[in-house]
Amino acid sequence: MEGLIAKVCSPKEEIHWTDSDVMLRKIINPICHGLAMIILLIVAIIYFVLPTLRDLVGNMVTTITMCLIVSQAADLVRIFTEFSNHVSFLIADLFFYVSLLGAFFWLNAMGYYIWKMFRTRNVFLRVSDGRKYCWYSGYAWGCTGTMAAIAVFAHFFLDLPGSSSSISSASSGTESHHAARESFFEGQDNISWLGIAVFFTPIAFIIIVNIFFFVTTLRFINRMHTYGRIHHKLRCSFVMFTLIFATMSVAWLFLILSWLHFDGLLYMHIIANALQAPCILYICVLRQKHVTFLVKSCFRDQAPQTTEWGDEMTYMNGGDY
Repeated sequence: MEGLIAKVCSPKEEIHWTDSDVMLRKIINPICHGLAMIILLIVAIIYFVLPTLRDLVGNMVTTITMCLIVSQAADLVRIFTEFSNHVSFLIADLFFYVSLLGAFFWLNAMGYYIWKMFRTRNVFLRVSDGRKYCWYSGYAWGCTGTMAAIAVFAHFFLDLPGSSSSISSASSGTESHHAARESFFEGQDNISWLGIAVFFTPIAFIIIVNIFFFVTTLRFINRMHTYGRIHHKLRCSFVMFTLIFATMSVAWLFLILSWLHFDGLLYMHIIANALQAPCILYICVLRQKHVTFLVKSCFRDQAPQTTEWGDEMTYMNGGDY
């Protein structure tokens, strides 16, 4: 039997790099991602290199910044979909969601640690910090790995057939309207709606729990009339945790809003993502006088002396907090 078959092919939509919308999504947005990775790497190096900052909270800050660096790099790969195949795009999606989830779990661990220390009568910093970091690592990475495995299982085995391609327009926060998404993400294999729900539902619960930690700890601090140097250090850590929590929550909220088919929400997500890293640099380094003091001391002829008790004891009379 012989027959004639007609094949109709839609013309491939050309990308005009001079268009303002394309320049914002394909040029300015990647540049902001690169600058964000550099800024976050500076914060991670400062908290990792300076010995007096390598306490439990400092190690948590370093881990959070490294998770955010991985998420920024994975999101940068997700922008240039025309240079990658469906396998690499799916892997970039997994790295993006897993690193973002890991950052929020570590932020939750920091909030719990500060909340618990304020309720402990005998407070001693730097006592078995390494063992505590291992316990918190087991919690953060264990929960992150478990949720990632469930999300991958849900994507490949529980999602409805054909629905994974429909999420391609929403899984990346770098496209504006539906037609542009279909042209940029055509043929790409992305994390499905069910997989994204598995990743983002724990983040929503973590935000609620962190709000509880913030409210109860703030209420406890307001009831304190006198406290020592260690409680003062914990109070500084609590303020840093609150600001980082607010910054990451706002960026995560704009990420979700960018999935809607509105160009304005997409542009707001790009701006919020670009401001996230400078805000973390200000919160963790520039805002804290003792951190800037230690950084400036590294460029002097003689580095500041350190002890096993950290900068809260070494510079307790210097007024650097």
